[in-house]
Amino acid sequence: MSNLVFFVAALAAVYVVPGADMILVLRTAAVDGRAAALGVAIGLGLARAVHVTLAAVGLAALLAVSPLAFDLLCLMGAIYLVWLGVSIWRENPMLPNLAAPDAPVALTKRASLFMKARQGFVTNLANPKALLFCSVLLPQFIDADRGSVGGQFFLLGSILVLLGLAFDGAYALAGGVLGRVMAHSRAFQLGQRWVFSGLLIGFGLELALSTQLV
Repeated sequence: MSNLVFFVAALAAVYVVPGADMILVLRTAAVDGRAAALGVAIGLGLARAVHVTLAAVGLAALLAVSPLAFDLLCLMGAIYLVWLGVSIWRENPMLPNLAAPDAPVALTKRASLFMKARQGFVTNLANPKALLFCSVLLPQFIDADRGSVGGQFFLLGSILVLLGLAFDGAYALAGGVLGRVMAHSRAFQLGQRWVFSGLLIGFGLELALSTQLV
């Protein structure tokens, strides 16, 4: 039980550190409403589940011993984050529909929500460091003497995904509050574009500079 508490505490510490995932959820909630942000959160959760699965089958270990493959994946992820940041920067800063970000009309746009979920999925999946994080963290809390290793991976992986969804849900609520403030302030509308795009571009550049290819 103590190991499980430490595991949850370690995850919580990671999820409160600002990163591309958090910024994407906050920005989506502020601009498109909480429903769209929850779509992003679902995509992020699915990507984390994929990372846990890949860590369980050993792909992360393979990347760890293949610096070139890891650097190539990091560079691809960096390009995507920079592209996402530039796309936000180029958007129309004026957001006339923020006064009712969760209007029923928005909720009926299933295709739009699917796109948001896909965006969240790609954003997290494009970061190979998330995969390596899973491969490093999960084995530390697995004890072969306590039963099936696969079962323990499933339990810890489920906690990782569900806790991530809980934090992303909280960020979606916070982003919704930001959206209501922005609805009445042109300065906030302009500022959010610069701040969120700048942060995503910054995360992308940091990821690129962590490789040996740049």
